[in-house]
Amino acid sequence: MADFEVKLSQDQVASLLSRDDGFQQLLEAVLNQVLEAQMTEHIGAQAYERNEGRKAYRNGHRVRKLYTRVGPLNLLVPQSRDGQFSTEMFRRYQRSEQAFVLALMEMYLNGVSTRKVTSITEELCGASFSKSTVSQLCTELEARVGAWNDRPLHDKRYPFLVMDAVVIKVRRDEAVRSTSALIVIGISEEGTREILGIRLGDSETEETWEDIFCWLKGRGLRGVDYVISDSHAGLVKALRRNFQGTCWQRCQVHFMRNVLGLTPKTQKDEMSLWLKRILHADSQAMARQSFEQLCEAMDGKKVEKALSTLEEGLEDAISVLRLPEKYRRRLRTTNMAERLNEEIRRRERVIRIFPNEDAALRLVGALLAEQHEVWSTGRRYLNMDEYLEWREARQEIEGEGKVARIY
Repeated sequence: MADFEVKLSQDQVASLLSRDDGFQQLLEAVLNQVLEAQMTEHIGAQAYERNEGRKAYRNGHRVRKLYTRVGPLNLLVPQSRDGQFSTEMFRRYQRSEQAFVLALMEMYLNGVSTRKVTSITEELCGASFSKSTVSQLCTELEARVGAWNDRPLHDKRYPFLVMDAVVIKVRRDEAVRSTSALIVIGISEEGTREILGIRLGDSETEETWEDIFCWLKGRGLRGVDYVISDSHAGLVKALRRNFQGTCWQRCQVHFMRNVLGLTPKTQKDEMSLWLKRILHADSQAMARQSFEQLCEAMDGKKVEKALSTLEEGLEDAISVLRLPEKYRRRLRTTNMAERLNEEIRRRERVIRIFPNEDAALRLVGALLAEQHEVWSTGRRYLNMDEYLEWREARQEIEGEGKVARIY
């Protein structure tokens, strides 16, 4: 898109400091000028300009209200006679911002917000909202987020899945309850990252993971070789049933925290060094050898609980060492999911308590849908050529379809 020149009057500039809605008026003026510039670029001529290169003609405007953090903006969207003009500039912004505003509006209308949140709502929206307005906005956004979250996955194969859960507070059955937002990230055979979807549930129950895996399979998910996640109860059992032959990689960061949490304070530094040596070994055999050396070095130092936990989870934590070395760093942890969780937390800290599950799905789903677009249309996350060659060689050795196994 070409660069646009935006002009502001002296009154508009002065209103920035003299009026409470100065930034709202300024943003509205700027965006309306950008829309006009986009229309000019689309038809190849200014308004009322006679030009042999003109591609179409203007046909008035339609008013569109955009709810933003500085208040509602009334945008005059130009129309063309051929009906071909459309703007994409607000789509990504509108989706997550609208979800954010809606969650606050619902809290206000349902009487569950604190005085602080009510104040934020009024300041954020710049207007009061009726239940009918909220219902209309919710219906539109739910349809868009729902279509993204349930889209078919048949067209690609996803060798790697990264799964994580972020706990949020949701009002349900007349009480505030902790609920897990379970997020599934896939890395395709082309090497791109995609967010495959989100579900709400209890991350510690086998039934929840069973439901998620069945949901993904029903949408066409296939070709899964590795699943990277924290140690959620029931996950591995559900994984065995739904994706037989798939290998589970336990997040090494969370695993180290678990082991160090059981280590006496005086031994933590030494234990940390040993854990890095084990988990970052060149091979599984070397990791197991380092574990035996650790047991000998720590003999008599009252670290039995830590060593027992380490031994129990060792094979799951070093599963990634079977892969070619270039893939290990990015697949040994759930760090990419943790970054998404930080963005969710940033919004959730303002909401504090979601008024219902639908509001939680709208906000978190809209945020994830935007990140999905950034990832899926951006640079390749991994070059998968070496992995696909390695996998083909493993298939020849282990037998067709037996790429990996769960330990």
